[in-house]
Amino acid sequence: MENIVTLSQNVPKQTKKNWTQKIREQRYLLLMLLPAIVWAVLFCYLPMAGLYMAFVNYQPALGGFWKHLFQSDFVGFDWFNYFFQNGDFYRIMRNTVASTMLTLIISFPVPIIIAIALNEVRAAAFKKTVQTVSYLPHFISWVIAANIIVTLLSSDGIVNNLLKFFNVTDKSILFLQEGRYFWWIVAFGNTWKEMGYNSIIYLAAISSINLDLYEAAKVDGAGRFKQMIYITLPHLKPTIVILLILQLGGVLNAGFDQHFLLGNGLNQEYSDVLSTYSFRYGLQNSMFSYASAVGLFNSVVAFLLVVLVNSASKKLNNQSLF
Repeated sequence: MENIVTLSQNVPKQTKKNWTQKIREQRYLLLMLLPAIVWAVLFCYLPMAGLYMAFVNYQPALGGFWKHLFQSDFVGFDWFNYFFQNGDFYRIMRNTVASTMLTLIISFPVPIIIAIALNEVRAAAFKKTVQTVSYLPHFISWVIAANIIVTLLSSDGIVNNLLKFFNVTDKSILFLQEGRYFWWIVAFGNTWKEMGYNSIIYLAAISSINLDLYEAAKVDGAGRFKQMIYITLPHLKPTIVILLILQLGGVLNAGFDQHFLLGNGLNQEYSDVLSTYSFRYGLQNSMFSYASAVGLFNSVVAFLLVVLVNSASKKLNNQSLF
């Protein structure tokens, strides 16, 4: 007993380091982090001062931007009330939520299916070819992607020709001139453009699974399908939950490029979403304060959705983003 006491007294006690000592020890790591911090402050946090524009009646004039911004008449929540009470609110929210949710329902499971399917492929050349072909659309701009979609859906495009060949219709369907097709076009366009790139995350998660688990499943008589159901999918669950939280948080972010490029006067009743609406009023109609209020509303709702979905996931699955 005395020996134990003597040994415990000889063990050096760990002193709690204050923050200055931690900074001194990690000064080189912090120095490497400095450019990223400066970039975040300049481009992510300083521009947030411009949110004040949503609460004033800003009128651009010659001279300094900040001077005229803070000298503008303060109107409080008048611009928000105007947005909620005018006739556009229901239509814009309907289009934004419907387009985003339809895209989520179609595009979210597709990368998971692609990743699992590619993981089961044993021919390396075929696997690389499929990966390359599916990744390529992500790296082209929406300007090019929108032109491809317009060409495919034109009256003499390949889609209408196939529909006529299989006797689905006897005349060309004007897809981009009828609003009822627009949400589906955007959903499938988003899926086609991003499915290959999004599957990289799931492939990375699959590659981290211990191969001994598959070997043990083989010994127990499990086939490829059962290995996928009982090993691959359960190990993908944390990744799936995190990405689902992030996508549900952006439910009001339907995407500007695809709606602006594919939308026109004939389908505007279905193509006009929050991002295109604020762009039109902000830059085309010079209602900068109103556009800022619409954008701020979008950001606040997105933040609240992330927090709510994250809390629900933590309670139900014990998995969360933060």
